[in-house]
Amino acid sequence: MAEVDYKLDAVKATRVASEDIDRTFRSGCIDLTSATLGGKILAFSDQWFAEASNLINPAPPIRQPGKMVFTGAWYDGWETRRHNPEPFDWVVIRLGVASGTVNGIEVDTAFFNGNEAPAISVEGCFNPSDDEVISWKGGRGGWQTILGVRECGPSQRHGWKLDEPTSKQYTHVRLNMYPDGGIARFRLFGHAVPVFPEDREAVFDLAAAQNGGVAISCSDQHFGTKDNLLLPGRGKDMGDGWETARSRTKGHVDWAIIRLGAPGYIQSFVADTAHFRGNYPQQVRLEAINWKEEGSEPSVDSAGWEQVAEPIKCGPDREHEAASLAKDKRFTHVKLVIIPDGGVKRLRVLGKRA
Repeated sequence: MAEVDYKLDAVKATRVASEDIDRTFRSGCIDLTSATLGGKILAFSDQWFAEASNLINPAPPIRQPGKMVFTGAWYDGWETRRHNPEPFDWVVIRLGVASGTVNGIEVDTAFFNGNEAPAISVEGCFNPSDDEVISWKGGRGGWQTILGVRECGPSQRHGWKLDEPTSKQYTHVRLNMYPDGGIARFRLFGHAVPVFPEDREAVFDLAAAQNGGVAISCSDQHFGTKDNLLLPGRGKDMGDGWETARSRTKGHVDWAIIRLGAPGYIQSFVADTAHFRGNYPQQVRLEAINWKEEGSEPSVDSAGWEQVAEPIKCGPDREHEAASLAKDKRFTHVKLVIIPDGGVKRLRVLGKRA
Protein backbone atom coordinates (compact mmCIF):
# COMPACT_ATOMS: atom_id res chain seq x y z
CA MET A 1 0.00 0.00 0.00
CA ALA A 2 1.18 3.48 -0.82
CA GLU A 3 1.81 5.70 2.21
CA VAL A 4 -1.16 7.86 3.21
CA ASP A 5 -1.12 11.06 5.24
CA TYR A 6 -3.44 9.64 7.92
CA LYS A 7 -1.00 7.95 10.31
CA LEU A 8 -1.83 4.96 12.49
CA ASP A 9 0.05 3.51 15.44
CA ALA A 10 2.10 0.38 14.88
CA VAL A 11 0.11 -2.44 16.49
CA LYS A 12 1.58 -5.93 16.35
CA ALA A 13 -0.82 -8.56 15.02
CA THR A 14 -0.41 -12.04 13.58
CA ARG A 15 -2.20 -13.13 10.45
CA VAL A 16 -4.65 -16.01 10.98
CA ALA A 17 -5.32 -18.42 8.11
CA SER A 18 -8.91 -18.45 6.81
CA GLU A 19 -9.51 -22.00 7.97
CA ASP A 20 -8.25 -21.18 11.48
CA ILE A 21 -10.32 -18.05 12.20
CA ASP A 22 -13.27 -19.78 13.86
CA ARG A 23 -11.05 -22.10 15.90
CA THR A 24 -8.89 -19.17 17.02
CA PHE A 25 -11.67 -16.85 18.16
CA ARG A 26 -15.05 -18.56 18.51
CA SER A 27 -14.28 -20.63 21.60
CA GLY A 28 -13.22 -17.73 23.81
CA CYS A 29 -14.53 -14.51 22.27
CA ILE A 30 -17.70 -13.00 20.89
CA ASP A 31 -18.26 -10.81 17.84
CA LEU A 32 -18.71 -7.44 19.52
CA THR A 33 -20.25 -5.78 16.45
CA SER A 34 -22.83 -8.44 15.51
CA ALA A 35 -26.24 -7.03 14.63
CA THR A 36 -27.95 -9.75 16.67
CA LEU A 37 -25.99 -8.64 19.73
CA GLY A 38 -27.12 -5.06 19.17
CA GLY A 39 -24.28 -3.72 17.02
CA LYS A 40 -25.36 -0.77 14.87
CA ILE A 41 -24.02 1.09 11.84
CA LEU A 42 -24.03 4.79 12.76
CA ALA A 43 -22.40 6.46 9.76
CA PHE A 44 -20.41 5.77 6.57
CA SER A 45 -18.62 7.64 3.82
CA ASP A 46 -20.51 5.92 1.00
CA GLN A 47 -22.58 2.81 0.26
CA TRP A 48 -23.50 3.28 -3.37
CA PHE A 49 -23.39 -0.35 -4.51
CA ALA A 50 -24.15 -2.28 -1.31
CA GLU A 51 -25.28 -1.29 2.18
CA ALA A 52 -22.89 -0.99 5.11
CA SER A 53 -25.41 -2.76 7.36
CA ASN A 54 -24.52 -6.04 5.64
CA LEU A 55 -21.10 -5.92 7.33
CA ILE A 56 -22.49 -6.91 10.74
CA ASN A 57 -24.93 -9.57 9.55
CA PRO A 58 -23.98 -12.70 11.54
CA ALA A 59 -24.93 -15.03 8.68
CA PRO A 60 -22.28 -16.07 6.13
CA PRO A 61 -22.33 -13.98 2.94
CA ILE A 62 -24.18 -15.37 -0.07
CA ARG A 63 -23.96 -14.89 -3.84
CA GLN A 64 -26.71 -14.46 -6.41
CA PRO A 65 -25.05 -14.42 -9.85
CA GLY A 66 -26.94 -12.38 -12.40
CA LYS A 67 -29.06 -10.49 -9.90
CA MET A 68 -29.06 -6.81 -10.83
CA VAL A 69 -30.38 -3.78 -8.94
CA PHE A 70 -30.54 -0.07 -9.79
CA THR A 71 -26.86 0.50 -8.95
CA GLY A 72 -25.58 -2.63 -10.72
CA ALA A 73 -24.78 -6.19 -9.65
CA TRP A 74 -26.18 -7.17 -6.25
CA TYR A 75 -23.61 -7.93 -3.53
CA ASP A 76 -24.07 -9.18 0.01
CA GLY A 77 -21.71 -6.75 1.70
CA TRP A 78 -20.62 -3.11 1.80
CA GLU A 79 -19.44 -1.63 -1.50
CA THR A 80 -18.60 1.98 -2.32
CA ARG A 81 -18.17 3.93 -5.56
CA ARG A 82 -15.00 3.82 -7.64
CA HIS A 83 -12.35 6.55 -7.68
CA ASN A 84 -12.60 7.71 -4.07
CA PRO A 85 -10.89 11.15 -3.83
CA GLU A 86 -10.17 10.59 -0.11
CA PRO A 87 -7.48 8.23 1.23
CA PHE A 88 -10.11 5.75 2.46
CA ASP A 89 -13.80 4.99 2.80
CA TRP A 90 -15.06 4.36 6.31
CA VAL A 91 -17.94 3.05 8.38
CA VAL A 92 -18.60 3.76 12.08
CA ILE A 93 -20.10 0.98 14.21
CA ARG A 94 -21.38 1.09 17.77
CA LEU A 95 -20.66 -2.15 19.59
CA GLY A 96 -23.54 -4.35 20.70
CA VAL A 97 -22.25 -4.31 24.30
CA ALA A 98 -21.71 -1.52 26.81
CA SER A 99 -18.01 -1.67 25.95
CA GLY A 100 -15.47 -4.30 25.00
CA THR A 101 -11.82 -5.25 24.66
CA VAL A 102 -10.47 -6.64 21.39
CA ASN A 103 -8.54 -9.83 20.64
CA GLY A 104 -8.78 -10.02 16.87
CA ILE A 105 -10.40 -8.95 13.61
CA GLU A 106 -11.91 -10.68 10.61
CA VAL A 107 -12.56 -9.01 7.26
CA ASP A 108 -14.32 -11.26 4.74
CA THR A 109 -14.22 -10.24 1.07
CA ALA A 110 -16.35 -13.21 -0.07
CA PHE A 111 -17.51 -12.87 -3.69
CA PHE A 112 -15.80 -9.48 -4.11
CA ASN A 113 -13.30 -10.22 -6.88
CA GLY A 114 -11.97 -7.27 -8.85
CA ASN A 115 -13.93 -4.93 -6.64
CA GLU A 116 -12.60 -6.02 -3.23
CA ALA A 117 -11.04 -3.65 -0.71
CA PRO A 118 -7.26 -3.69 -1.30
CA ALA A 119 -6.53 -2.88 2.36
CA ILE A 120 -8.18 -2.03 5.67
CA SER A 121 -7.47 -0.61 9.11
CA VAL A 122 -9.53 -0.54 12.31
CA GLU A 123 -9.78 2.18 14.96
CA GLY A 124 -11.69 2.38 18.22
CA CYS A 125 -12.82 4.87 20.85
CA PHE A 126 -14.60 5.00 24.19
CA ASN A 127 -17.27 7.66 24.03
CA PRO A 128 -20.81 7.81 25.44
CA SER A 129 -21.93 10.22 22.68
CA ASP A 130 -22.86 8.70 19.31
CA ASP A 131 -23.28 12.19 17.89
CA GLU A 132 -19.73 13.23 18.73
CA VAL A 133 -18.28 10.05 17.25
CA ILE A 134 -20.30 10.54 14.04
CA SER A 135 -19.08 14.15 13.79
CA TRP A 136 -15.48 12.96 13.31
CA LYS A 137 -16.44 11.34 9.96
CA GLY A 138 -13.17 10.37 8.24
CA GLY A 139 -11.04 12.63 10.42
CA ARG A 140 -8.80 11.94 13.39
CA GLY A 141 -11.24 12.79 16.16
CA GLY A 142 -10.69 10.62 19.21
CA TRP A 143 -9.89 7.42 17.29
CA GLN A 144 -7.12 5.12 18.49
CA THR A 145 -5.52 2.38 16.41
CA ILE A 146 -6.72 -1.18 16.96
CA LEU A 147 -5.21 -2.60 13.75
CA GLY A 148 -2.97 -0.71 11.34
CA VAL A 149 -3.22 -0.92 7.57
CA ARG A 150 -3.37 -4.54 6.39
CA GLU A 151 -3.64 -5.75 2.81
CA CYS A 152 -6.62 -7.84 1.70
CA GLY A 153 -7.20 -10.13 -1.25
CA PRO A 154 -10.26 -11.06 -3.30
CA SER A 155 -13.03 -13.37 -2.10
CA GLN A 156 -11.56 -14.77 1.10
CA ARG A 157 -11.65 -14.49 4.88
CA HIS A 158 -8.81 -12.43 6.36
CA GLY A 159 -8.03 -12.69 10.06
CA TRP A 160 -5.58 -10.99 12.42
CA LYS A 161 -4.96 -11.81 16.07
CA LEU A 162 -3.57 -8.98 18.16
CA ASP A 163 -0.30 -10.04 19.78
CA GLU A 164 -1.53 -8.27 22.90
CA PRO A 165 -5.32 -8.03 23.38
CA THR A 166 -6.33 -4.44 24.05
CA SER A 167 -6.44 -3.33 27.66
CA LYS A 168 -8.50 -0.31 26.61
CA GLN A 169 -12.27 -0.61 26.37
CA TYR A 170 -14.12 0.58 23.26
CA THR A 171 -17.71 1.58 22.61
CA HIS A 172 -17.31 2.29 18.88
CA VAL A 173 -15.07 1.16 16.03
CA ARG A 174 -14.34 2.56 12.60
CA LEU A 175 -13.48 0.22 9.73
CA ASN A 176 -11.41 2.01 7.09
CA MET A 177 -11.15 0.70 3.50
CA TYR A 178 -8.26 1.84 1.26
CA PRO A 179 -9.19 3.51 -1.04
CA ASP A 180 -12.62 2.03 -1.86
CA GLY A 181 -14.25 -1.24 -2.92
CA GLY A 182 -16.19 -4.00 -1.21
CA ILE A 183 -16.17 -6.03 2.01
CA ALA A 184 -18.75 -8.71 2.75
CA ARG A 185 -18.45 -9.08 6.53
CA PHE A 186 -16.59 -7.51 9.46
CA ARG A 187 -16.08 -9.28 12.79
CA LEU A 188 -14.51 -7.75 15.89
CA PHE A 189 -13.64 -10.57 18.29
CA GLY A 190 -13.20 -9.78 21.96
CA HIS A 191 -14.79 -9.66 25.37
CA ALA A 192 -17.71 -7.65 26.64
CA VAL A 193 -16.99 -5.37 29.58
CA PRO A 194 -20.45 -5.21 31.14
CA VAL A 195 -21.94 -2.78 33.61
CA PHE A 196 -23.16 -4.96 36.49
CA PRO A 197 -25.87 -3.87 38.95
CA GLU A 198 -24.43 -2.16 42.02
CA ASP A 199 -26.89 -4.07 44.20
CA ARG A 200 -25.27 -7.43 44.99
CA GLU A 201 -28.72 -8.93 45.56
CA ALA A 202 -29.91 -7.98 42.06
CA VAL A 203 -30.80 -10.96 39.86
CA PHE A 204 -29.76 -10.73 36.21
CA ASP A 205 -28.72 -12.99 33.31
CA LEU A 206 -25.22 -14.20 34.15
CA ALA A 207 -24.90 -15.99 30.79
CA ALA A 208 -25.93 -13.17 28.43
CA ALA A 209 -23.30 -12.25 25.87
CA GLN A 210 -23.88 -8.58 26.72
CA ASN A 211 -22.92 -9.41 30.31
CA GLY A 212 -19.73 -11.19 29.29
CA GLY A 213 -21.03 -14.75 28.86
CA VAL A 214 -19.25 -16.89 26.25
CA ALA A 215 -20.26 -20.27 24.82
CA ILE A 216 -16.88 -22.02 24.87
CA SER A 217 -17.67 -25.50 23.50
CA CYS A 218 -20.44 -27.85 22.42
CA SER A 219 -21.04 -31.38 21.23
CA ASP A 220 -22.47 -30.34 17.86
CA GLN A 221 -23.80 -27.24 16.08
CA HIS A 222 -24.82 -28.61 12.72
CA PHE A 223 -27.72 -26.26 12.00
CA GLY A 224 -27.16 -23.33 14.39
CA THR A 225 -24.24 -22.15 16.52
CA LYS A 226 -23.91 -22.35 20.30
CA ASP A 227 -23.12 -18.61 20.40
CA ASN A 228 -26.75 -17.84 19.51
CA LEU A 229 -27.87 -19.18 22.90
CA LEU A 230 -26.58 -16.06 24.64
CA LEU A 231 -28.00 -13.38 22.34
CA PRO A 232 -30.66 -10.88 23.46
CA GLY A 233 -34.32 -11.28 22.57
CA ARG A 234 -36.11 -14.37 21.27
CA GLY A 235 -34.80 -14.19 17.71
CA LYS A 236 -36.59 -14.06 14.39
CA ASP A 237 -36.68 -17.69 13.18
CA MET A 238 -35.09 -21.11 13.67
CA GLY A 239 -31.88 -19.92 12.03
CA ASP A 240 -30.62 -17.89 14.98
CA GLY A 241 -30.66 -20.55 17.67
CA TRP A 242 -28.51 -23.56 18.58
CA GLU A 243 -29.55 -26.74 16.76
CA THR A 244 -27.77 -30.09 16.57
CA ALA A 245 -27.95 -32.90 14.02
CA ARG A 246 -30.42 -35.74 14.52
CA SER A 247 -28.90 -38.47 16.66
CA ARG A 248 -29.33 -42.16 15.92
CA THR A 249 -27.57 -43.61 18.98
CA LYS A 250 -29.38 -44.86 22.07
CA GLY A 251 -28.62 -42.74 25.13
CA HIS A 252 -27.29 -39.83 23.08
CA VAL A 253 -27.28 -36.29 24.53
CA ASP A 254 -25.97 -32.98 23.19
CA TRP A 255 -24.47 -30.23 25.32
CA ALA A 256 -23.08 -26.70 25.32
CA ILE A 257 -20.74 -25.19 27.93
CA ILE A 258 -21.01 -21.49 28.81
CA ARG A 259 -18.57 -19.42 30.82
CA LEU A 260 -20.65 -17.00 32.87
CA GLY A 261 -19.93 -13.29 32.56
CA ALA A 262 -19.17 -13.26 36.29
CA PRO A 263 -19.09 -15.98 38.93
CA GLY A 264 -22.48 -16.10 40.58
CA TYR A 265 -25.21 -17.77 42.59
CA ILE A 266 -27.75 -19.29 40.19
CA GLN A 267 -31.39 -18.73 41.16
CA SER A 268 -33.10 -20.21 38.09
CA PHE A 269 -32.62 -20.89 34.41
CA VAL A 270 -34.73 -20.56 31.28
CA ALA A 271 -34.42 -22.64 28.11
CA ASP A 272 -36.37 -21.07 25.23
CA THR A 273 -37.46 -23.18 22.23
CA ALA A 274 -38.91 -20.21 20.31
CA HIS A 275 -39.50 -21.15 16.64
CA PHE A 276 -38.46 -24.78 17.25
CA ARG A 277 -41.79 -26.52 16.69
CA GLY A 278 -40.95 -29.98 15.34
CA ASN A 279 -37.31 -30.21 16.40
CA TYR A 280 -37.20 -29.15 20.06
CA PRO A 281 -35.43 -31.47 22.56
CA GLN A 282 -37.40 -33.99 24.60
CA GLN A 283 -35.77 -32.68 27.77
CA VAL A 284 -33.22 -30.12 28.96
CA ARG A 285 -31.20 -29.99 32.16
CA LEU A 286 -28.65 -27.59 33.59
CA GLU A 287 -25.35 -28.50 35.25
CA ALA A 288 -22.82 -26.09 36.77
CA ILE A 289 -19.25 -26.06 38.03
CA ASN A 290 -17.03 -23.73 40.06
CA TRP A 291 -13.88 -23.85 37.91
CA LYS A 292 -10.70 -22.76 39.68
CA GLU A 293 -7.96 -23.63 37.17
CA GLU A 294 -6.89 -20.29 35.70
CA GLY A 295 -5.94 -20.24 32.04
CA SER A 296 -8.12 -23.24 31.17
CA GLU A 297 -11.77 -24.12 30.69
CA PRO A 298 -13.74 -27.14 31.94
CA SER A 299 -14.48 -29.96 29.53
CA VAL A 300 -17.70 -31.94 29.30
CA ASP A 301 -16.32 -34.66 31.58
CA SER A 302 -14.36 -32.50 34.07
CA ALA A 303 -14.79 -33.49 37.71
CA GLY A 304 -17.08 -31.14 39.60
CA TRP A 305 -20.13 -30.76 37.37
CA GLU A 306 -23.36 -30.97 39.34
CA GLN A 307 -26.99 -30.82 38.37
CA VAL A 308 -28.47 -27.54 39.58
CA ALA A 309 -32.07 -27.84 38.39
CA GLU A 310 -34.59 -30.58 37.79
CA PRO A 311 -34.76 -31.74 34.15
CA ILE A 312 -37.54 -30.07 32.17
CA LYS A 313 -39.77 -31.82 29.66
CA CYS A 314 -39.77 -29.57 26.60
CA GLY A 315 -42.48 -28.38 24.28
CA PRO A 316 -42.49 -26.36 21.06
CA ASP A 317 -41.98 -22.63 20.75
CA ARG A 318 -41.98 -21.62 24.43
CA GLU A 319 -39.86 -20.70 27.44
CA HIS A 320 -39.13 -23.42 30.01
CA GLU A 321 -38.04 -22.33 33.50
CA ALA A 322 -36.70 -24.26 36.49
CA ALA A 323 -35.58 -23.05 39.92
CA SER A 324 -32.03 -23.71 41.06
CA LEU A 325 -31.36 -26.49 43.53
CA ALA A 326 -28.17 -24.79 44.73
CA LYS A 327 -28.96 -21.10 45.15
CA ASP A 328 -26.14 -20.45 47.63
CA LYS A 329 -23.34 -22.16 45.71
CA ARG A 330 -20.82 -20.21 43.62
CA PHE A 331 -20.49 -21.26 39.97
CA THR A 332 -18.37 -20.02 37.05
CA HIS A 333 -19.65 -22.19 34.16
CA VAL A 334 -22.86 -23.95 33.20
CA LYS A 335 -23.56 -26.87 30.89
CA LEU A 336 -26.87 -27.03 29.03
CA VAL A 337 -27.68 -30.65 28.25
CA ILE A 338 -30.39 -31.44 25.69
CA ILE A 339 -31.88 -34.92 25.45
CA PRO A 340 -31.33 -36.41 22.95
CA ASP A 341 -30.83 -33.58 20.40
CA GLY A 342 -32.69 -30.71 18.77
CA GLY A 343 -32.85 -26.95 18.92
CA VAL A 344 -32.86 -24.33 21.67
CA LYS A 345 -33.18 -20.64 20.88
CA ARG A 346 -31.88 -18.97 24.08
CA LEU A 347 -30.49 -19.88 27.49
CA ARG A 348 -30.93 -17.52 30.43
CA VAL A 349 -29.05 -18.19 33.68
CA LEU A 350 -30.60 -15.88 36.24
CA GLY A 351 -28.55 -15.25 39.33
CA LYS A 352 -26.68 -12.92 41.68
CA ARG A 353 -23.06 -11.90 41.20
CA ALA A 354 -20.73 -13.64 43.65
